Amino acid sequence: MPGPIRLGVVMDPIGQIKPAKDTTLGMLLAAQARGWELHYAEQRHLWLRDGRAMGRLAPLTVRRDDSDWATLGPAVDRPLGELDVILMRKDPPFDTEYIYTTYILERAEAAGALVVNRPQGLRDMNEKVYTAWFPECCAPTLITRDMADMHAFMREHAKVVCKPLFGMGGRSIFVIDHEDKNANVVFETLTDYGSRYAIVQRYLPEIVTTGDSRVILVDGEPADYALARIPTAADNRGNLAAGARGVGRPLNERDRWLAARIGPTLRERGMLFVGLDVIGGFVTEINVTSPTGIRELEKEFHVDIAGQLMDAIERRLAALRA
Repeated sequence: MPGPIRLGVVMDPIGQIKPAKDTTLGMLLAAQARGWELHYAEQRHLWLRDGRAMGRLAPLTVRRDDSDWATLGPAVDRPLGELDVILMRKDPPFDTEYIYTTYILERAEAAGALVVNRPQGLRDMNEKVYTAWFPECCAPTLITRDMADMHAFMREHAKVVCKPLFGMGGRSIFVIDHEDKNANVVFETLTDYGSRYAIVQRYLPEIVTTGDSRVILVDGEPADYALARIPTAADNRGNLAAGARGVGRPLNERDRWLAARIGPTLRERGMLFVGLDVIGGFVTEINVTSPTGIRELEKEFHVDIAGQLMDAIERRLAALRA
């Protein structure tokens, strides 16, 4: 008889998370409830030796206790291919170190581990640029290094949102209009005077009233509820990390249409857990690295999104072993 599923997680230091809201902890609690073995590593604990993916893995026990949520055992060096599944939950920035980590995880995948999300997809699907694969789902968007083109786009749409391609949590997001005298410095800063790509999108005023909604896709299928993140009166950003207020809501027809357009491609490419950011019915980002939001939805609506992910992982493992 096969033993329990061996799950490894690669994440930021578990002792520094906010346990009541941390999506990765929610996933680990769901896996542990099924009797799976949990093994913990940070990015610095992974390496390649002669083409073999290795990790310094610590046995992990988790609890629903906001003051004492995790216990780590003694770490042991072992091949990552010995694990059944690896959750890649390291937060951005998506830098060269992150890319190198995906190479290590791809070697673990070649050795038999199911990596969620798939390393190649993590490299290929920049969370802001990948919206270009689904233009029918998005508001007008420009990705360029040319500041003159940015100005022309801004004049065309009167008010725009500008942001870097590598950020997270609302960092370095600017909202400017065609009369704003700060536009030059914003474009200069984001493009480093035309030497770096940045993204400009038409401003969607619904951000103020209905917020920036996180629609969760599990193996290409949407969860039934979205987390709408409403900015404070003093901010433009619909990011919880920037102080926005999270409010759950049922999916609407437009959400389901967007999921039906994007979900099958994500499923085919091995992206089992993805968050679509939706403002005013348009997708602004496709979050594949470490999307969050399930703990708030599970608490408000008594659903089990983490359990749905574990179901999807079990199906994928069964298909790999067939």
